[in-house]
Amino acid sequence: MSVDAILLAGGRASRVDGATKPLFEVNGTTLLHAAIAAVRSHGAQRIVVAAPVLADDPDVEWVREDPPFGGPVAGIVAALGRVRADEVYVLACDLPTARAAVDLLPDEMTPDADGACLDDGRRQWLIGRYRTGALREAASALPDDGRDASMRALLGGLRITAIAADESLTRDVDTWDDLTQARSSTRPTARGGVMTESRTLPPEALNDWSAALAERFDLAEGDIPISLILDLARDVANGVARPAAPLSAFVAGLVAGRAGGSPADTEAAVAAVVEMARGWENR
Repeated sequence: MSVDAILLAGGRASRVDGATKPLFEVNGTTLLHAAIAAVRSHGAQRIVVAAPVLADDPDVEWVREDPPFGGPVAGIVAALGRVRADEVYVLACDLPTARAAVDLLPDEMTPDADGACLDDGRRQWLIGRYRTGALREAASALPDDGRDASMRALLGGLRITAIAADESLTRDVDTWDDLTQARSSTRPTARGGVMTESRTLPPEALNDWSAALAERFDLAEGDIPISLILDLARDVANGVARPAAPLSAFVAGLVAGRAGGSPADTEAAVAAVVEMARGWENR
């Protein structure tokens, strides 16, 4: 039985000040890449992400509901046009335990079911596997291509098997506190292992650290371009390898300093490193 995947990564993230939640790192990887790896490990052939393009991955297709921010159902409806397989995973990209959660889902639907999703006391529709035909039929009955529709409106009429799951496997990242907890907790996996602890700072905490560095080394407020450096680290991690990110940031700073150390010098050095990183796999 062939299977594709729809990943949902295009919400407003209003409870984390509009930050890009799928790019939050937990246990050494972004929530987006954790979701991609989870469905790939279970044979997903085509992976469609409902979101603006967030990463350079040639094996992932990107699609956006029109107009944007129409909710998860609108994202699913938009992505369904790219799905070709008999069955499809539907997974939100704000789940630190994506691999363990997907491990609990069946590898194939039983004849009497249209789908299956995890249930921790309530249905977790966005951690599920569904028959593509049944999902398309349900979606076709929704007005406005599913904009602002509830998941129950989409799936409530289907025969969905509930898979019992502990809340530790379904707890998503909605707030900064959730992110801090996800990074500091050691959580069980469905296979009996544990997730390792991460000490990565949330983005807003970098402001305090940047201010402390500026005070210690007598730097001006604009001398530490946080967003520029974080973008550099992301591009290098995606294009080369994650350990190359801090090394590249150091080299960019060294080159900028030798050139004069102005903001323009920093931007030029970062741009040169990013250009190298983006072409690294094709060298």
